[in-house]
Amino acid sequence: MTSIQRVVCTTADDLVAAAKDADAGPIVVRGLLTDVPSIRLAPGQTLQGENDLAEISFARGIDGLQLSSDNQVSGIRLDASPEKRAIFNDTGVDSLGRIRLAGVTATGQVQILARDNVRSGHVEVDGLDVVAADARAQSDRPAGYGVFVLQGAFTLWNMQADESVVISASLKGLSAGRAVAPVFGSGIFVSGAGFKGGRLVVSILETGAVYSNGMIPPGTPNQITGGVFTVFNAFVDLVHNLGPVVTYGVNDMVLDNWGSVDRWIVEEKLTSYGPSGIGFVNFGFVNEFKANAPVETFGQGARGFNVYTGTVNDAEFDRITTHADGAVGIQISQPIGRLTVHRGIETFGGTGDSLVKGVVLKLSAIALSIKPGGSAREIDIDGGVVTNGKGVAPIEMLGSIGELRITGGIKAAE
Repeated sequence: MTSIQRVVCTTADDLVAAAKDADAGPIVVRGLLTDVPSIRLAPGQTLQGENDLAEISFARGIDGLQLSSDNQVSGIRLDASPEKRAIFNDTGVDSLGRIRLAGVTATGQVQILARDNVRSGHVEVDGLDVVAADARAQSDRPAGYGVFVLQGAFTLWNMQADESVVISASLKGLSAGRAVAPVFGSGIFVSGAGFKGGRLVVSILETGAVYSNGMIPPGTPNQITGGVFTVFNAFVDLVHNLGPVVTYGVNDMVLDNWGSVDRWIVEEKLTSYGPSGIGFVNFGFVNEFKANAPVETFGQGARGFNVYTGTVNDAEFDRITTHADGAVGIQISQPIGRLTVHRGIETFGGTGDSLVKGVVLKLSAIALSIKPGGSAREIDIDGGVVTNGKGVAPIEMLGSIGELRITGGIKAAE
């Protein structure tokens, strides 16, 4: 039996040569390689770091590592310019095969697209930390509900219009940005082709800490981002946010769903600092949503929880707090099932502008708002429903609720 020989690379030239040899065994990076040109892994090739010091620093202003099919990248740091792609894929191949990223740290966007010739494949992530990235220059953006969505520091997108094209994925240990240096654009972005077309099927989407800022100019109503965004025709069994998710800019949703999610579980705080940055907004279907930590927003019109289209069967929150004008605590515009809040809803603002489906409207910072067409089978709130803005009602009831239970009182500013 012939053993497969590792190819150890200690220089940029070594790495370029190894990548060009389609028959090369595992490519192993030793130490720091600098000023590396863009390289492509041939089908079946693997790239790994020899130890924790392994790093590839790509030449400034170029994309970094291109994958083809059946590639594995593990135990390595990849540094490109933040506005470029640290990892991307060759869309001229027929299939992604099985692409695996494990223990990878990146500067620059990680972008995997099923478009052009790519019509099948599976993507597996087991540890990917995108330290810095700027995805704002990516002109391909999903469009729906009056807005365009900016791509993320991590983007996995099945763009094939053919409904028979399915891309599958298992995504664990994804993180993006830092508290003092968020990624620009969305944070984690997974999507199918559109309201119709190719699907993305994800068994698990697990995230650590995510910090993002879309850097959308004020007064731009038709662009949004999400800290964690499941876009249309994304079907996810489980979204599990193990770390905090924080957004900072205009129209930066913290969590946003246009797809279909069976279970969405949040373990750490969800925070929005920008105008019209909603804690969790749903336009698709969620069977079970559970936030085990508070949702808190600080920007004008930045609501806590919204259901505009689609439905949530069972939504459970720890606590929801908003601090600015127009920042509704919970707003329900469609029929939902059960809603539970364990430690109350409280708002501190008055009336102000807020983005609703691509249109800026005047809203009051009502704690619990059931809009026309909105309804709930059951709402159970412990800890009270409180508004602190002058003249702002705690509850607005323009729809219907089957059963409503509130403990801790209903209070408005005197």
